[in-house]
Amino acid sequence: MNMEQFKIIIVEDVALELKGTEGIIRNDIPEAQIIGTANNEFSYWKLIKQQLPDLVLLDLGLGGSTTVGVEICRQTKEMYPKVKVLIFTGEILNEKLWVDVLDAGADGIILKSGELLTRGDVFSVMSGKQLVFNQPILEKIVERFKYSVGSQLIRQEALVNYEIDEYDERFLRHLALGYTKEQITNLRGMPFGVKSLEKRQNELVQKLFPNGNGGYGVNATRLVVRALELRILDIDNLVPDEN
Repeated sequence: MNMEQFKIIIVEDVALELKGTEGIIRNDIPEAQIIGTANNEFSYWKLIKQQLPDLVLLDLGLGGSTTVGVEICRQTKEMYPKVKVLIFTGEILNEKLWVDVLDAGADGIILKSGELLTRGDVFSVMSGKQLVFNQPILEKIVERFKYSVGSQLIRQEALVNYEIDEYDERFLRHLALGYTKEQITNLRGMPFGVKSLEKRQNELVQKLFPNGNGGYGVNATRLVVRALELRILDIDNLVPDEN
């Protein structure tokens, strides 16, 4: 794979790691001209104002702060949209940070574990590919994807197995959000009065507690908790319908 010459700034606050990164670039990516290195926010902004790079290789944990790297990424992308930002980070467990930096416009994330930084990754970013990840972060993303799909399948099966229609789901969801039956009857597209909802609630109790509730009555709160336990309601998407 051939790359044209390009300019790079490395942002890294650990001297030993900076030396290692510079070594990788000199040995594996001779097309990259390192025009400067920065170990903090101030020196980075001074550098980029002197000469614009094509690529910023950005460590996230600077001076003990993880948010500085995210802000550098966001501001760089806002001020210089054509500059590529590739995250090269040792924050291998901080998933929230990865999401933040992707929201900030990063072109990719390379975790400092496994295969580290490769020529292929840099080539992908420089050729315009978005969302460039190395193997360690890809494995974590795929793991989360599989879990997410699995959860959705469990929910779909629960809706079918317990014969839950869209009105049941809306009714339960709004009960979970603290709506009264009177308020639920006023929702647009909810063609039921309070009596009908009470009947529907009793039918849901029969469906979700086929063996009873250990001799105890089932109120709306217990019914909602059961719907959450069975994944009929998605706790991550408990939002009301627009009135």
